[in-house]
Amino acid sequence: MKQMVKTGRLFFAIGMGAFGIHQLLYADLKPVLIATWPTWLHGIHLLSYIGNLGLIAACLAIIVGRNARLWTIFAGTLLLILFLINHIPYQLSTNPGFVGGWSDALKALAISGGFFSVAGSLHEIESGSDGKSYDWIKPLEKIIPFGKIFFSFTIIIFGIEHFLYPGFVETLVPSWIPWHTFWTYFAGAALIVSGLAIIFNFKARPAAALLGIMIFIWFAILHLPRGFADPYSGNGNELRSVFESLAFSGIAFVIAGTTKKSK
Repeated sequence: MKQMVKTGRLFFAIGMGAFGIHQLLYADLKPVLIATWPTWLHGIHLLSYIGNLGLIAACLAIIVGRNARLWTIFAGTLLLILFLINHIPYQLSTNPGFVGGWSDALKALAISGGFFSVAGSLHEIESGSDGKSYDWIKPLEKIIPFGKIFFSFTIIIFGIEHFLYPGFVETLVPSWIPWHTFWTYFAGAALIVSGLAIIFNFKARPAAALLGIMIFIWFAILHLPRGFADPYSGNGNELRSVFESLAFSGIAFVIAGTTKKSK
């Protein structure tokens, strides 16, 4: 299980680090991390650079193992705040009833959950080199147990979308794989079941591990080929999906390795 956690943290850090670099190249935090910029907010590009650099710094902290718990709690909290004060109001004011329109908001919530889940897999926050403690971040540690719920909620909704929009999902299945309709519904059911299993801690460890394997397979046979084939359109949307899928796979592996065995 320790190796699974280490692998999951590495996948998550590489995926989100690449995600941050990709967004940095476009001087943008949209559409996943932020739904829209407030019209009154100035210095957009500067804020975007700062935000993406912070995301990259958190991922580097995970990889090198230095102040990683501190950085991941900070990143998870920031994304959760953006989800609450930016994504939700925006979606409620535009297309509240269109489930597919919530995809970016849910990704932001899942990534927030990923950072909290990674934080929960790391050692306790220690004092800094100057001898000062990080007591100010202690209250935020109480959010850590909700990380897997944030992630699993997103996974469940994505699974439901397979049943709501089967025609679109079928187009994502590689042409060389037969039975597109079957795999569309199978994958949707697998997402829903695994998400529920994690939330209710019923066979959560194998469910999360299988979820991580399934998403990693999608990363390898679906998102990587699409990303290489079309890396530029839509501000690199397909390439961004490559990074997201690797990160989501990593989150699932971290949850699998840190969840206590259910009775």
